[in-house]
Amino acid sequence: MGRGLDDKREPIKERKIDHIHICLSKNVEAKNITTGFEDIFFVHRALPEISMEDINLSTEVFGYKFSAPIMISSITGGAEEALKINASIAEAIEELGLGMGVGSQRAALENPSMERTYAIVRKKAPNAFIAANIGAPQIIRDYEVEDLEKIIDMIEADALIIHLNPLQEAVQPEGETFYHGVLEKISQIVKSLSVPVIVKEAGSGISAEDARRLEKAGVAGIDVAGAGGTSWAAVEFYRARKRGNHLTEKTGEEFWDWGIPTAVSIIEVVQSVNVPVIASGGIRSGLDVAKAIGLGADLAGFALPILEPAMRGAEEVKKKIKVFIRQLATSMFLVGAPSIEKLKNAPLVVLGRTAEWLRIRGFDIESYARRGG
Repeated sequence: MGRGLDDKREPIKERKIDHIHICLSKNVEAKNITTGFEDIFFVHRALPEISMEDINLSTEVFGYKFSAPIMISSITGGAEEALKINASIAEAIEELGLGMGVGSQRAALENPSMERTYAIVRKKAPNAFIAANIGAPQIIRDYEVEDLEKIIDMIEADALIIHLNPLQEAVQPEGETFYHGVLEKISQIVKSLSVPVIVKEAGSGISAEDARRLEKAGVAGIDVAGAGGTSWAAVEFYRARKRGNHLTEKTGEEFWDWGIPTAVSIIEVVQSVNVPVIASGGIRSGLDVAKAIGLGADLAGFALPILEPAMRGAEEVKKKIKVFIRQLATSMFLVGAPSIEKLKNAPLVVLGRTAEWLRIRGFDIESYARRGG
């Protein structure tokens, strides 16, 4: 178990509550950087030669069959407010046949009374794909493999997410900015656990170089979580302003838009590795999901659009997800793609700043436009 952690219990719980309230009440999305999806265009098919009713959205990833390529990204846990959020999301994904990740389970390791705010997920979703979650700094200094097995058992998880959040840690007053040795630690964990290990960024994207290093370390999947959606520098900016912490406030403000745009990160990663890729970071519609899959991702994840519905209950979460699913199916119909695999082969064009970035970095974007429909 972690060392010297008892004195941190209450501050961590307070941070969890702060994060929920800030995301619900403040503008925490990127300001001057975008996901890049506005630069991605499918080639419309006026003769799609398929019927909407024949479209099959299902896909198999990590050995689990998803009814649609959607996984609700890790949001929360470790506070009373989190219990309803996690229960609502879990109930919805169970009915819809999707997946989800929980928020960092560090809070439950430090305070076992908070385990129920995570365990509710498996109770509400006995058959869904569920991923446990822990942060990179914690695996370096605080926790061993047996602790990770505990959080996996806590929710009977199908996978473990290790999240990388160096930007948030650098901005956060309580941040833990030690990442030395993280790759070796990830490699050790991969070899020691029986469930797949997914490595996820937290809103700043993953580059080709880091993706290749993660694949070599043996990870089962990579969640790019690119820039253009929720900015955790922004979240910490609001926390700092409320507390009168000028240093953190100004740092968060400066790095509000830091990172690799999501569309760019998807292409960099899918063209560099052969493991499943989850596209998250500013996914705000089913068309964004379609574009992410068209660029080569296997699943798409989103969190902020689900947070407010989750506060109101599972039915509202289902309604929101069903909109995304309908928009995804419509996208597939309009490009004549009856399956997810066909969507991955649908021609699309990459323009603008996204194309400029990728050309400078030496990635192939022309082949997307030459694909067969």
